[in-house]
Amino acid sequence: MRRINYIITLALVVFAMQACKKNKTEFSDPYGDGKPPLGVTLSRDAAPVPATGAVGTEVTFSATGLIPFKDKIKFMFNGEPGQVTEVTESTIKVKVPPFGSTGITSIAIDNQLVIGPIFKVNGLINIDPSFRATAGANNYVNQVYTLADGRNLVLGWFTNYDNKGIITPLNRIVRTSADGELDRTFRTGKAANGALSRVVELGGRYIIAGGFSGYNQRTENISNITSLNIDGSVDTIGIKTYRRPSQTDTTKYFPRFNGGTNDFISRIYKHQNKITATGNFRYYVSRVYTEHNHDFTRDTVILDSTEIRQVLRFNLDGSLDKTYRFNATTNKGQPSANGPIDSYMHTDADQMEKLVVFGNFTTFDQKAAGRLVRLSPDGTIDASFKTGTGADNIISSLTYNVVTKKYFITGIFRSYDGKPAMGMALLNTDGTLDQTFTPKLFEGGYPGFARQLDDGLIVVSGSFKKYDNVTRNGFMVLNGKGELAGNYNTTGPFSGTLNDIIQTKSTDGKRALLLIGGFYRFDNIQVSNIIRVTIE
Repeated sequence: MRRINYIITLALVVFAMQACKKNKTEFSDPYGDGKPPLGVTLSRDAAPVPATGAVGTEVTFSATGLIPFKDKIKFMFNGEPGQVTEVTESTIKVKVPPFGSTGITSIAIDNQLVIGPIFKVNGLINIDPSFRATAGANNYVNQVYTLADGRNLVLGWFTNYDNKGIITPLNRIVRTSADGELDRTFRTGKAANGALSRVVELGGRYIIAGGFSGYNQRTENISNITSLNIDGSVDTIGIKTYRRPSQTDTTKYFPRFNGGTNDFISRIYKHQNKITATGNFRYYVSRVYTEHNHDFTRDTVILDSTEIRQVLRFNLDGSLDKTYRFNATTNKGQPSANGPIDSYMHTDADQMEKLVVFGNFTTFDQKAAGRLVRLSPDGTIDASFKTGTGADNIISSLTYNVVTKKYFITGIFRSYDGKPAMGMALLNTDGTLDQTFTPKLFEGGYPGFARQLDDGLIVVSGSFKKYDNVTRNGFMVLNGKGELAGNYNTTGPFSGTLNDIIQTKSTDGKRALLLIGGFYRFDNIQVSNIIRVTIE
């Protein structure tokens, strides 16, 4: 066997040597036919005049060697061509184009590119300097929950917030002022040992959910959801656990919220004074502390489980609400979706809580569903939500605006209910397509998250590089027709993903948006997962 391996190895070496020799004889120097240098420079050291400017501003750049090519010059602001108005021996004057945005300037001549300085295009969206958490968070931010007193709870995957957790980590939840300043009176200790996705305030407590099994000193008996006191400590209850006759009868303290799931909970909502949870879990779990489990080496804890997939409702003590999406005959929950889900709940003018489930599934409760269904308050499919055949591929985000009464969805789909819808769609309250919104062509990627604002503007983020043949590096603002909104699209490259866009105010009362998620660049500036921008 060793001899066979040796022969095979030797043959491969000889073959490789022959291939190399063949390549040497058949391939010429890849730079041999390269084009000669143009002798053109576009100074990256000399500041443009003016240093910043809005659309239509005439800007002078320091440049040399352009005179011989003055009729061939294509000057670009972050990939968008501007109007050249003058070329001299030492300068070039150019007007910022209608959809020019912050980024690198460049000159193209006969398919050769000369890179210039970064130019800031002024527009109606700018990073808010009054937001105090300038260092952001060191990992994903999943939610910002506004409290009645104006402060915020910030949750996610992070262990450091605004560089205040360097010595003692700030694990996945902090309380801040409205302007992002850390509130150290919130006592979380070591906090969660895994990611937090959502929080709601109910019954004088905070209910937190995500993918974690311990909180502060409670390193067991938690399954992805628990309740906290208002100061951030775990809400506990004393229980007399089962003991052998020879053992002393003592009280042990466990999390008061006795319930959870076997896998990550992505969303929770207040629903009829209970907690509705969604995720890609399969089982509800709870613990029994007062019965014999035949294990005399430790305190008695029995883990019970009940099959109920993706959508369930908890009572305030953590017990399973068996009046919601539960079949008492089979002792199981409803089948739910045949693929991954996400969800969104809102309350409309009728004051009824509406849960919309979306994602990548073709059946829900064993009925045909085009990746989108809405549930009635009792958890059954809402037949008044008329999606038709729905989306032909994954829906990555869905949001609802109570002012415009419209849903907005994004994803990698190309049609909705059989009608063209390239990655985005505006839906009426009844689930039908609003055809006044017409998305244009994306290049280089897809929209990942979007939200329609109260004035009808739509803010979109994703992996795309161009929209409607205009350079938009992952972030853009559209009008209600699906067109790029003038003067709202001057921001430079965006890198990462958004989880939410929250309408708010700056310190001085300006209209603002709080952007959260997993992103590290906005308007070509390094940021860390949470920023506030003003929007005029």
